[in-house]
Amino acid sequence: MPEMTLVAEPGRTIGTRPARRLRAEGKIPGIVYGHGADPVPVAVVAREFRAAMSGEAGLNTLLSLDIGGKSFLALARDIQRHPVKGVVTHVDFQIVSRDEVIAAEVSIVLVGEPVEVHHGDGVVEQQLFTLPIKAVPSAIPSALELDISGLVIGGSLKVSDIPLPKGAEIDIDPDTFVVTGLPPRVGTTEEETAAVEAASAPADEG
Repeated sequence: MPEMTLVAEPGRTIGTRPARRLRAEGKIPGIVYGHGADPVPVAVVAREFRAAMSGEAGLNTLLSLDIGGKSFLALARDIQRHPVKGVVTHVDFQIVSRDEVIAAEVSIVLVGEPVEVHHGDGVVEQQLFTLPIKAVPSAIPSALELDISGLVIGGSLKVSDIPLPKGAEIDIDPDTFVVTGLPPRVGTTEEETAAVEAASAPADEG
């Protein structure tokens, strides 16, 4: 997985007001921690952070974090967002090493055409959208693909059916269902039809 370079300015002042000033300047307050080092308060330019995290790997993007001229391999963790605006308000950066096994959540992408399900007017229902895995940083994929071309109505595919990159291990029960082929949805009942007709009927004039 390619690394994205991101500059983190050390020495920011802790507190609510200083954090607000940083955000007004287009910066995001954060903390760098890991590998026994004392947590370091930092600030990153919001525009640069968005650019670094906009690739396919998303939150699992490997960052070459430049802190005061020193480079650290890191991952963005615990990203906090404004409840209304949705903008990032704080981020934790976890220092990692290249040979260290870490935990990550990877998106599951369905590929292939479930011909049998579609021919039977069935529905493909995905129940699991991310997969927790453990691997060294370089082995964490941007996404995991699950081929559903052989799915049939009444059939299911499990976590164990997802191919994993070499060296990666799942951190979940392999029998967990990921996707199921459901039969056609049943039409409206007589009661539902009567209710719709009653609601659409013109009101009696006094």
